[in-house]
Amino acid sequence: MTRYRLGIDIGGTFTDIVLLGEDGVVHTKKILSTPDDYSLAIEAGTRALLAETGIAADAIAEVSHGTTVATNAIIERKGVRVALVTTQGFRDILEIARYRAPQLYDVYFRKPDPLVERRLRFQVPERMAATGQVVTPLDAEAVHAVADRCVAEGVDAVAICFINAYANGAHEEEAAALFRARHPDLPVTVSSELVPQIQEYERTSTTVVNAYIRPVIERYARRLEERLNSIGISVPLNIMQSNGGVLPGALAARKPIFIIESGPAAGVVGAQRLGDRLGLGDTIVFDMGGTTAKASIIVGGEYGTAPETEVGGGAALGHRMIRGGGYVVQAPTIDIAEVGAGGGSIAWVDAGGGIQVGPHSAGAAPGPVCYGQGGTEPTVTDANLLLGYLNPDVLVGGDLALDRDAAERAVAGIGDTLGQSTIDTAYGIHLIANARMMRALSAVSSERGLDPAGFGAVAFGGNGGVHVCGLAESLGLPEVVVPPAAGLFSALGLIFADVEHQCIRAYYQPIDSVDLDALNGSFEALRTEAIELLTADGYPEERRTLTCSAEVKYIGQNAALVVPIDRLPITDSDLESLSESFAVAHDKTFGYRSDEERLQFVSLKVVGRGVPDAPRLPEAVHVGSDHAASMAHRRAYFGPEHGWMETPVLRRIDLDETPRVGPLIVEEYDTTTVVRPGWAASRDSWNNIRLVSAGG
Repeated sequence: MTRYRLGIDIGGTFTDIVLLGEDGVVHTKKILSTPDDYSLAIEAGTRALLAETGIAADAIAEVSHGTTVATNAIIERKGVRVALVTTQGFRDILEIARYRAPQLYDVYFRKPDPLVERRLRFQVPERMAATGQVVTPLDAEAVHAVADRCVAEGVDAVAICFINAYANGAHEEEAAALFRARHPDLPVTVSSELVPQIQEYERTSTTVVNAYIRPVIERYARRLEERLNSIGISVPLNIMQSNGGVLPGALAARKPIFIIESGPAAGVVGAQRLGDRLGLGDTIVFDMGGTTAKASIIVGGEYGTAPETEVGGGAALGHRMIRGGGYVVQAPTIDIAEVGAGGGSIAWVDAGGGIQVGPHSAGAAPGPVCYGQGGTEPTVTDANLLLGYLNPDVLVGGDLALDRDAAERAVAGIGDTLGQSTIDTAYGIHLIANARMMRALSAVSSERGLDPAGFGAVAFGGNGGVHVCGLAESLGLPEVVVPPAAGLFSALGLIFADVEHQCIRAYYQPIDSVDLDALNGSFEALRTEAIELLTADGYPEERRTLTCSAEVKYIGQNAALVVPIDRLPITDSDLESLSESFAVAHDKTFGYRSDEERLQFVSLKVVGRGVPDAPRLPEAVHVGSDHAASMAHRRAYFGPEHGWMETPVLRRIDLDETPRVGPLIVEEYDTTTVVRPGWAASRDSWNNIRLVSAGG
């Protein structure tokens, strides 16, 4: 019996479901998301896909899931009532935070309100020194009193974060034990277990965020597993982490800070695995969905990661292009730039009489006007429909018919306000959406001193193929790859990801005077932790890998760099090699090195990965059903330079290795690829669409 892997990705507009067989055949289903309970759409879509394909539920050997539930719970302030227990004198650290604003001169900007109201921030007598020595013992009676007060106040979860607990978490562990003994049903998150790292505000914020959403994610994971079990899918649920690995659902639910950027990470992982297989080299990853557009970069075969992210508040979904407006989460995250420009982004006229697009989105409900779900404001999708880029009869295989007349009336409303034609207005919306997305693409390339003309691109998402040729022209990208099942590629990327556990420990010690026995002992403890986690996941010794690294910086410096540790135990000569590696990386990153300044460790990390018993990426991927285009040609508008053009409408399978010059449109169940004049399209052996400039 053929075995299948199931990938499920929740987006702001659509829920994407894919089934990948051992033979490389992928079956897909795209269904509108159900924001009130995302698991409803997952169950409905999975049942429908199994019924359509005739695949038995017990043929599914693995389930991987990317979710926005954690992010949405924070953005929408739909977490639980949380109490913070902290060291006496540090009650207001969440309020003090750190001074940084997303827009420096915005006098109206206000930091988001703390997730814990002040009356639920409790202080207890205790104190650890920065060296880890006990200064003031923990007052157990004070902890008991706080625990009872939390229950009396109706608290749903508790965050414990003491000063200097990164150096010694004994007091936090003792307080947690007292809480659990007294009130065992009250979930407790402990900072030294979650993120044992220096930076008091960041650690406190991370711990509070985890406590705030933990019960929400635990309920969601249980409900989703129950729905999958009701279908007959009984294998464990894996959830994508922000760093590109997957975790067992139960563990991810207990530590939801690691899945904040779960959905966006999956697409980058898929692009990295695909690029490695195809030998694409340095690559820009572009993902345009219904709500947002995202960009990331792969250099030397590796995607970049950031040590923290922000979510909620005034920051646009917590991306790293704008800092200071959200809640800090100190968890490793794939470095993704994100803007509010998706197919559902709403077009509007600003006070100066100019068209704007986003950041607000029509989402899945009510959706773009053309969906006929009650939307009244024109969106990018409505504009693309009028321009002839989308077929109203074929979107999502015909499951979602589009109302062109309604879209025209909505876009005409903006045109009438500006005194211009409806088509000019629609094309203007399309171009302005491109301009917003250029901000994300530039943020990961030219703004980092990288020339995008030297990069290829992988474009996916339901709307990625519609816009990518125009974006590539603007950036000077030489080639674009649109992978199979591009509209559901993040769901496919979930299937390509490995089980991964990151074990981290703060280690704030100067390198030139470090105790090697203590250093190696710390690494060995982390290795043991990683091995135990992988063993619990069912990976024997021959099917697991462990990699070690350390965060290092100059003493007195704020930013640290990650330096690989090639072997254990570490010797004096290894420390010399590590120092040289740091100096080289520092010179490359910041433009200088110093051989006089002293170095210090900041943290130690061991990453444990489960090695699958078969390659996660097949030799090629073929979509199980290829919906035929309903017409041979369609009129499409390509701006004043080209005007309206009779444009061939093809299926992916109609392309071959011989490039076909645009304009042409490739229609599929899950996405549409618009090949503009001046570009050419072909199909390679992996079933990708390759887009290149027709003159190059």
